[in-house]
Amino acid sequence: MKTLIFNMESDIELSEEDEKKLREAGEIIKAGGLVAFPTETVYGLGGDGLNPGSSKKIYAAKGRPSDNPLIIHIYRMEDLYKIASDVPSKALKLAEAFWPGPLTMIFEKKDIVPFETTGGLNTVAVRMPDDDFARGLIKFGGGFIAAPSANLSGKPSPTSATYVLEDMEGRIDAVIDGGKACIGLESTIVDMTVEPPMILRPGFVTAEDLKEVIGDVTQDATLMRCDVNQAPKAPGMKYRHYAPKGELTIVKGENEKVIQYINENINKARNKGEKTGVIATAENIDRYDAHVVKCAGSRLQNKEVASNLYEILREFDDEDVSVIYSEAFDEEGLGQAIMNRLLKAAGHRVVTL
Repeated sequence: MKTLIFNMESDIELSEEDEKKLREAGEIIKAGGLVAFPTETVYGLGGDGLNPGSSKKIYAAKGRPSDNPLIIHIYRMEDLYKIASDVPSKALKLAEAFWPGPLTMIFEKKDIVPFETTGGLNTVAVRMPDDDFARGLIKFGGGFIAAPSANLSGKPSPTSATYVLEDMEGRIDAVIDGGKACIGLESTIVDMTVEPPMILRPGFVTAEDLKEVIGDVTQDATLMRCDVNQAPKAPGMKYRHYAPKGELTIVKGENEKVIQYINENINKARNKGEKTGVIATAENIDRYDAHVVKCAGSRLQNKEVASNLYEILREFDDEDVSVIYSEAFDEEGLGQAIMNRLLKAAGHRVVTL
């Protein structure tokens, strides 16, 4: 299969040429094909969310377990009622506050949504992205695009078309190149079928943000620990995700002890012939002796760290780094989402000093 590349030209509003390309990509979706596209979070791998065959193609292209549910992306509020059988008032408040944007909500599904899209569940995950290219593709693609991240299952999610093509060229019909995704981490997922609503995946919209709008929210007990025996209610809950090829270890503790531990273990790995890497904060970037040291950003700027994380993990693969150590990050606010992704990338391999 030859993968088409649609290079978008506008970064403010859609040009006539951009709209033409999105219409062409939308026709691919409606015909049962797959198109990768940019969102504000990461690149998604899109297919017709109401077509069981399209969802099967998504799972096959990614090598994704079929019980790992997909998110349906919509471009207008009225379409939510076509696929969700019950939309509680709290969901409307969250939609008003955070849609379009990096928030996914889970509802009881209507029969129109196939089980192939929901991973066999009676619920459907729904998001309205805040990206003009994404929303245009959804509109021209029939209004309901199922899309996980556009990477091979288990690898770091792509934040640019370059990394989409690295994984998906020849596997899918087309890629829309809309530049770098600005947020860099997948959307927050909130289960609206329970009371109080429950966070199933942390993201850019934090627990604090949600509580300001609807009051009490709970968090799934497995957010920051591993539980492979639980059936996933949302993407990213059960399986190892976001992982580089090299073995990643997170090191927690007092700053000086963390630096000393990482350097000692880097030297041991180097002596064994391993190529070493470190994910460091800007405050410590010059204090490591690894072959490759990547700056995630300042410890005081979690948005910067979130934006850089997946790209860093991909770059380690590009540079054949086999042993990686990462500083830990504060788990408050957006830091919780950063640590959630790091823990899954490391297979929950953590050293606490």
